[in-house]
Amino acid sequence: MERRLAAIMASDVVGYSRLIRTDEEGTLAALKSLRTDLVGPKIAEHHGRIVKLMGDGLLAEFPSVVEAVRAATEIQQAIADRNVALPEGQGIEFRIGINLGDVAIDGEDIYGDGVNVAARLEAMAEPGGVYVSAAVHDQVRDRLGLQFEDLGKQQVKNIDRPVRVWRWLREAAATGPKVVRTERAVPDRRSIVVLPFNNMSRDADQEYFSDGITEDIITDLSKVSALFVIARNSAFVYKDKAFSVPHVCRELGVKFALEGSIRKAGNRVRVTAQLIDGSSGGHIWAERYDRELTDIFEVQDDITQQIVTALKVTLSEAEKSRIAEAGTKDTDAHDLFLKGRELLRGVKKDREMFDQATGCFLRAIELDPNYASPFAGLGMAYVLDYQNHWSEAPETSLDQAARFVSEAIDRDEQDPYAHYVASLVAMFRKDYQRCAEEADHALTLNPNFAPALNARGIVHIYSGQPEKAIAYIERAMRLDPAQQQQYLHFLGTAHFVAGDYEKAAALFSDRIAVNPSTDLSRAFLASALGHLGRLEGARELWRELKEINPKYSHAEHIGRLPFRDPSDAEKFTDGLRKAGLVE
Repeated sequence: MERRLAAIMASDVVGYSRLIRTDEEGTLAALKSLRTDLVGPKIAEHHGRIVKLMGDGLLAEFPSVVEAVRAATEIQQAIADRNVALPEGQGIEFRIGINLGDVAIDGEDIYGDGVNVAARLEAMAEPGGVYVSAAVHDQVRDRLGLQFEDLGKQQVKNIDRPVRVWRWLREAAATGPKVVRTERAVPDRRSIVVLPFNNMSRDADQEYFSDGITEDIITDLSKVSALFVIARNSAFVYKDKAFSVPHVCRELGVKFALEGSIRKAGNRVRVTAQLIDGSSGGHIWAERYDRELTDIFEVQDDITQQIVTALKVTLSEAEKSRIAEAGTKDTDAHDLFLKGRELLRGVKKDREMFDQATGCFLRAIELDPNYASPFAGLGMAYVLDYQNHWSEAPETSLDQAARFVSEAIDRDEQDPYAHYVASLVAMFRKDYQRCAEEADHALTLNPNFAPALNARGIVHIYSGQPEKAIAYIERAMRLDPAQQQQYLHFLGTAHFVAGDYEKAAALFSDRIAVNPSTDLSRAFLASALGHLGRLEGARELWRELKEINPKYSHAEHIGRLPFRDPSDAEKFTDGLRKAGLVE
């Protein structure tokens, strides 16, 4: 088979399925126009050829790496300029990946690792972005007046070796019109992300300790009402990845970042911390602590106080008291709590995890019976057991959760996590008033508590006040963008119950794009399209749903929707009925 070296460009349309479901004819016409008027001519202008079109995707090859990158960046800039005049969410955006590699020729088609890497780079790119391999960057870095950001080596699907990836910085382009779009608007309040502290201990098993201290600092800062603090889940997206702090701050829409490291050795601990300006990358404050392990609570408190001082934030007396409260003075009990909490946070979700986590919490309680946090941890573990049926008697797990979380609140009324777990228990018992009260209490103690905001929004949905739910869930998503698939479903449900089926359809489509295996969002989207009269789209979704979950039952789904007003649940059935999907 003939082979040659080529620059390969792979591209596809961002959110294509959502665009098609929202406006099939308009999307197809716009995509055809873009390919005919812009993309095709640009590729030809730079001596490339379109190898093939694949639905919303495109594969092209160029004899010159320089020309491939010129074509890609000019295409992205021209599309961005077009989209400026369109309402938000209606413009078509591409992702583009470029690789230089050896390809196998089969007629007009090309194959091989060189093509596969280009496709993986495209999948990694942000909307409107161009990601290139190290081989491409080496050829163009001094020749085009473009700037790139090194994202480090990345492990990509079906490629044995890590690939070093570079991201084109459109906002720093030296020539051509500039369209600068911040990924997320920076809030009015002082805003910060606490990045996962690096575990510098020789023992990899100490990872839970560095992660736990990071989370404790996030929690302490979150209690300050004048701060906007990115949630733990979204901060930990960057764990063990190469990144630049300015890029992270742009992605999350915050002004500052805290990063650091922890080395634990015997009874000694060394903690370094740096507060960084997200716009310049410059250090605002830095400190190193070499202390006895028993001083770790003082170190956490000092870091929080130093950040608050550096950001010129004034604390209320209640906030000072909440931050200073360590919960326990027993470092072994705290260590066990961190281990248990990390197990609940982990990927592994099964009976073994449940036993290990509850074991850690129970041993922590043996060491300090007045320590509230492990009681709250037990409450959360039993809530998860109630949902997943891990223990031998999951039907009693909700009662166990209620008992343990009550013990936690009795020991520390100021623990926001305990009140959040109490809100979940009340929600599963359909005690919406108690759920709202506990979620509100958690938010009073921790205004940046994204899961509590989401819980508060869900209560409004099921209580027949969907308009009030929207603001809560949108704020939760802004604080915790990495968990958007969870929030998108409930946000879509809120708009659905409010009767805004167009908006609901867009949100459910976004959720499916993030989590293609979801059956519940597909069912809601099919119902929304039924209400909108888009019957073929609804029926196609129903076919997909049955392929994903052949055991899906509409009647069972209806029974699990705890709407206080039966008419809200009826809206779900009515949309499916209009599409002829249920009797």
